[in-house]
Amino acid sequence: MSPVECTRSTTLRGTPAQVWALLAALDRIDAWADGVDHSCYTTRTIEGVGAARRVQVGRMALLETVTVWEPEAALAYTIDGLPPLVRSVTNHWHLEPAAAGTRVSLTTTIDPGPTLRGRIGARVLRLPLGRASAKMLHGLGEWPWRGPRAQSAPAAAPAADAAADAGGSQG
Repeated sequence: MSPVECTRSTTLRGTPAQVWALLAALDRIDAWADGVDHSCYTTRTIEGVGAARRVQVGRMALLETVTVWEPEAALAYTIDGLPPLVRSVTNHWHLEPAAAGTRVSLTTTIDPGPTLRGRIGARVLRLPLGRASAKMLHGLGEWPWRGPRAQSAPAAAPAADAAADAGGSQG
């Protein structure tokens, strides 16, 4: 079965460099992501492919390992520690300059594997993981951007495009 994807997007006032700085500080996701209680590095490598962090979300501990590292453009990581319903889960952040700051997209890809349990699990996980993505984008939007575009005005909530949700399978 094809992977199940859920994409959320927004435009933030911060520059790509500013947004990247937040995303790349893997041990500081708890500073801006709603619902994250704690985060820390689990590897000596703190940048680039192979860097990993432990993220505490309530009673759940997740291990996220970087698979794509393209400064100011893209960050992706696998997520381990979710209920074992599917083969794998990956988050992929994509940044691109926009007139109002930075266009940020977060795509969660759920690989169900070959089993019926995986196919059902992917559909079940898609909803809470999509909500988690929306919360992370909202948290980034609440960050007090201090770049040239935001010096004289407080940061506004992101203009989230929940309609970007793929609504299910994409292959």
